[in-house]
Amino acid sequence: MTTPAPAATAVPGTLGVAVLGYSFMGKAHSNAWRNVNAFYPTPRVRQQLLVGRHASQVADAATQFGWAESSTDWREVLERDDIQIVDICTPGHLHAELAIAALNAGKHVIVEKPLANSVAEAEQMVEAAVDARTRGIQSMVGFNYRRLPALALARSLISDGRVGDVRQIRVSYLQDWLADERAAMSWRLRQASAGSGALGDLASHAVDQVAFLLDDPVTSVSGTVNTFVTERPGPDGPEPVTVDDAAWATLRLASGAVASLEVSRFATGRKNSLQIEIYGSRGGLRFDLEHLNELRYFDTGTPTELQGYSTILVTEPSHPYLGAWWPAGHTLGWDHTFTSQAADFLTAIDSGTPASPSFEDGLATQRVLAAVEASAARTGTAVAPV
Repeated sequence: MTTPAPAATAVPGTLGVAVLGYSFMGKAHSNAWRNVNAFYPTPRVRQQLLVGRHASQVADAATQFGWAESSTDWREVLERDDIQIVDICTPGHLHAELAIAALNAGKHVIVEKPLANSVAEAEQMVEAAVDARTRGIQSMVGFNYRRLPALALARSLISDGRVGDVRQIRVSYLQDWLADERAAMSWRLRQASAGSGALGDLASHAVDQVAFLLDDPVTSVSGTVNTFVTERPGPDGPEPVTVDDAAWATLRLASGAVASLEVSRFATGRKNSLQIEIYGSRGGLRFDLEHLNELRYFDTGTPTELQGYSTILVTEPSHPYLGAWWPAGHTLGWDHTFTSQAADFLTAIDSGTPASPSFEDGLATQRVLAAVEASAARTGTAVAPV
């Protein structure tokens, strides 16, 4: 069933976009597609179709978010010539089926993280993406924090040798929205739909940042997970929680560097705190998502009496992504990362250059998450190979 929203004029040569899912991520991605052409010189896009399960709700969302039409049938997307890009913002258990079908139908595909609920599903998605790439069809996994100017600058500083040889990295991603044991059940707490809890939801971002910042693959993992509240109020009464609430891991990297990881949705008072600390032979870097326009930098080459972490306000036009936005000193927000992500995807489509992060990158992250689960499940050695 398709419901038209207020009339939208199709412009020849534009790329029609369909977003599957209209809740939290669907709203964030809708905002990105609505704004990308206003800030970036990319191919023009048209917000054609918003897809969801409930006809009246997705129709209301389509009107609110600026979509031309709404639908409850995702398969309709595969047959339509006016849709070239499919953006998947559904729960993880649907990612593989939707993405593979869209790629096989010749649609460019972006999938919200994590790529899939299992390594096996992710491998199937990579196979479809590789085949589609030979036909000029692009795909990307939505690790939006790669588009934070401060973290993109951190990657540049590391690759330029400004911190020397990286020896140690600490990554934590802490939230508290489940700290209240009376919080209601949701799809994110069911293994069948979410795959895992904080591990897939938050650790996927953390693991991807290790890969993004250091370009240094993980070789082995030692980890553990925990579920603090094992039952939640569901629509039909108490329901068991079948995913983790928090996870901890030590990651050994190919270079010999070691990364420590902590993620939780029970960290009381932490709302959305992704913190990254990088320690190298010549300096260090520190970042906190709750202060996302700032990057802290330590340089061992500074005279001892002047040493200390300095704060870089990452808002200059010369900083990554900032040239598309506001004058110097004017800060960006969390939502801007999705617009920059859409711009990068459109640039990849236009240039024919493979998009990044690729499905292969998403698979690499999925393998690390699976290794954490395998390590946590072991009763003997706690080390699981990746």
